[in-house]
Amino acid sequence: MTHAYALTRRSLIVAIAGTALVRPAWAADGLPKITVHRDPNCGCCGAWVAHLKAAGFPVDLIETADLNRVKARIGVPHNLAACHTAEVAGYVVEGHVPAGAIKRLLAERPDAKGLAVPGMPVGSPGMDVEGTAPETYEVILFDPAGQRPFARYRGSQEA
Repeated sequence: MTHAYALTRRSLIVAIAGTALVRPAWAADGLPKITVHRDPNCGCCGAWVAHLKAAGFPVDLIETADLNRVKARIGVPHNLAACHTAEVAGYVVEGHVPAGAIKRLLAERPDAKGLAVPGMPVGSPGMDVEGTAPETYEVILFDPAGQRPFARYRGSQEA
């Protein structure tokens, strides 16, 4: 006797429901908490934190005047250093990384140390300058073995 296997609406629903079981543990409760280390005198860091919160991330803010010690502890390469450093779900996030890139990082879970936007590109989250067009910039994926482009953004939008 031969059995024919056809895709039915019921089997499709069961298959889709089954994929929900492989989501990260934090996905059911929302996004994971991001711990942000920043200099208390930096205004753009506060604007970046507001961007994260608007995107749904809970934020734990740690103000410190010794960011270099934090960067050294968690392994931020000198050439990628920026004005604030964050940690989320085992990754490092350095600089004005858009929330969309962080969400993609968490969804894809690449074998890497983290993401960085070196410098302070105009128009990146937290670096809005009224009357100035946003720059196009790269979000860098890094690990001890090297660095490579992860995404390209113009302002807060992927380019």
